[in-house]
Amino acid sequence: MTRRPFRPVAAAFLLMPLAGCGAGSVVPRTGYVPPSAGPPASAFGRQGPLMGYDAQQLTRSFGQPRLDIRESTVRKLQFANGRCVLDAYLYAPARGKAPVVTHVDARTPAGSDVDPAACAAALQAK
Repeated sequence: MTRRPFRPVAAAFLLMPLAGCGAGSVVPRTGYVPPSAGPPASAFGRQGPLMGYDAQQLTRSFGQPRLDIRESTVRKLQFANGRCVLDAYLYAPARGKAPVVTHVDARTPAGSDVDPAACAAALQAK
């Protein structure tokens, strides 16, 4: 029995399924946001109620917040009465600048979503 010489064409067919394995590196997205990262620049547009307000303006409008939560890049102020709960999220638009509202959530005390503008009006009416 004679052995046939190894043919390069046969090797190419054997290695073809592995050809895509090292073609490039794919970095999986983990959802991790570094602590120094803030909201996207588009978040600083003045749209909707309270956008651009600072903490002092919110306190003048609604009184002392029920919650004042501070993290490295965000501050959350929560205001509430018997009719609604309003959460205002403040981020600094630039290093050294005062944080301003970039997002607002509003809900009933039971948890149903409500219009943030209507909730702000209800909070101001006290």
